[in-house]
Amino acid sequence: MPVYALGDRVPVIDPSAFVHPDAVVIGAVHIDAEATVWPGAVLRGDYGSIFVGPRTSVQDGTVIHATHDLPTRIGADCVVGHIAHLEGCTIEDQALVGSGSVVLHRAVVGRGALVGAGAVVPNDTVVPPLAMALGVPVKIRPDALQEGAHAAAASAYVDNGRRYRDELRRIDI
Repeated sequence: MPVYALGDRVPVIDPSAFVHPDAVVIGAVHIDAEATVWPGAVLRGDYGSIFVGPRTSVQDGTVIHATHDLPTRIGADCVVGHIAHLEGCTIEDQALVGSGSVVLHRAVVGRGALVGAGAVVPNDTVVPPLAMALGVPVKIRPDALQEGAHAAAASAYVDNGRRYRDELRRIDI
């Protein structure tokens, strides 16, 4: 996998995490225990810092960036869907960010909340815990989810990361 230091900004990847060989990790990126980062994902901590919590899945094609003064933080047991874009935001524990969605500066997605596929969470938006945020820009449906609604999905990606770490092998060379 391409993992790059940029000056004194050096990624820290827990040994139990799985980062696919076709993902790219640059600079001040911290990937915690049993987190997974899938093909085509780019985590670029060139200006600010990126934190991926334990057992969190960052799926294929996702772009995570930060600014000089706005880190991007993703909590524990989260699922970040395919081709999402996160920048300068906070995703709290057990949240799910749907495929193709965008979460921007200073936005906070609360614990156990869901950002729907293709949704845009604009700057400074707060999605409360267990709420659904749907549309462009998002409209928020408070208290729409049950505690633990995304636990099975997060757990499945931890298991899949173990499988890939143990079984993935390149056969075209």
